[in-house]
Amino acid sequence: METRDAISVAVVGGTGYVAGEVLRLLAGHPVFRLNAVVSHAHEGEPVVRAFPHLAGVLPDGLVFRALPEWTERDWRAGAARGVFLALPHGETSKVVAGLLDGRGPPDAHLVDLSADFRYPDAADFERIYGVEHAAKGHLADFTCLVPEQHDGGPVRHAVQPGCFATAVTLAAWPFARLGLTEGPVFASAVTGSSGSGRTPRETTHHPARRSDLVAYLPLAHRHEPEMCRLIAYPLGEGWEVEFVAHSGPFVRGIHATVRMTLREPVAAERLVERVNEWYGPRGPFVRASAGMPHLTGVVGTNRCDLGVATRGRTLVVTSALDNLVKGAAGGAVQWMNRAFGLPDDQGLRLGGPGWF
Repeated sequence: METRDAISVAVVGGTGYVAGEVLRLLAGHPVFRLNAVVSHAHEGEPVVRAFPHLAGVLPDGLVFRALPEWTERDWRAGAARGVFLALPHGETSKVVAGLLDGRGPPDAHLVDLSADFRYPDAADFERIYGVEHAAKGHLADFTCLVPEQHDGGPVRHAVQPGCFATAVTLAAWPFARLGLTEGPVFASAVTGSSGSGRTPRETTHHPARRSDLVAYLPLAHRHEPEMCRLIAYPLGEGWEVEFVAHSGPFVRGIHATVRMTLREPVAAERLVERVNEWYGPRGPFVRASAGMPHLTGVVGTNRCDLGVATRGRTLVVTSALDNLVKGAAGGAVQWMNRAFGLPDDQGLRLGGPGWF
């Protein structure tokens, strides 16, 4: 079996749920080696204080480092060749502007987990997120797709789409790409409380939602424009998507129901075959069946399970994935694997907990 030299990577913005999942995945990765975890607000604190479940897994004595110190001592010296950016929206572009100023390693790769580089036009980002983009000149350097959508080889820098966008895109895209459906796409998705981040807010804090189910931002969610662009890839013509998000009474996972109109009736079993034929060469993580997927089957893994049902020209696809893994950290590691020419599933063949 071919062996690979270790590749040093860093996590910038290292205290949120997604950053914690990136660290968990890196701890078991056979090639990537953790160079640093950067968080200016927690400089000098042990990383396991933020993530006690990773004690004994992360390197002993690992502490958070400040961005300026890490940039000067490690990044400029080429001590990290890959960087996972797990910063808040609007902050990432400021950091990228500093990292890609010509003084970093020429063969480095960045993977962004925020929204800053999800749109090729900065005006779209600024309109949707309400903050100025600080690295407009680097937008063209980033590829923003779900990894399974990218047919090419290694990329320079990549962006993992939003978790809702990932769940809906993986359900709808193959049917649109194969010319089997016509618009619009109707999507409804329920997400766990971890999707709202680590800082509790009145409407998203888990105790407020643990026994409740509520729709929010119907037809106005900021992931909807992402879905329109991604489902249309690579044709460049935006598909109309009508999306309703729900806050669910669980912590991890997204369950999406996507309804489309077939151009002509096709049996569900045949569509399952077409989807699996489509995703088969694109890696091991997306599979369809005529049965409906369960969140318990995918939480903790980098998989997205699809269920297909039809009646006449009506097509319904249900999609289940872990919002923190396939919808974020796992997708980011998948992109970093791609960037360095590694197999998509390197370090990502994960079994789920089953009961939690």
